[in-house]
Amino acid sequence: MSDELQSLKNLGKTSAQWLHAVGIHSVTDLRRIGAVNAYRAVLARGFRASRVLLYAIEGALLDVHWNQLPRAHKEALNDQLNALASRNKS
Repeated sequence: MSDELQSLKNLGKTSAQWLHAVGIHSVTDLRRIGAVNAYRAVLARGFRASRVLLYAIEGALLDVHWNQLPRAHKEALNDQLNALASRNKS
């Protein structure tokens, strides 16, 4: 069976399975939800994913290796993640 998510750069079997488990089954789903919200959904489901998954998802959407994302881009992703986490604690 072909898995559209696994065809993206950075995403392997485990990350694709985690994304499927949270209802993300296609590139279209992933683009609509975005990297930060997809990552948050994976964490909320109880999977033990590191921040590398966040960068890997963003890199997949941009078609670049996650380690090629500029530091400022990674910091912006972390800022978005932290802002959403703070908002949900209020």
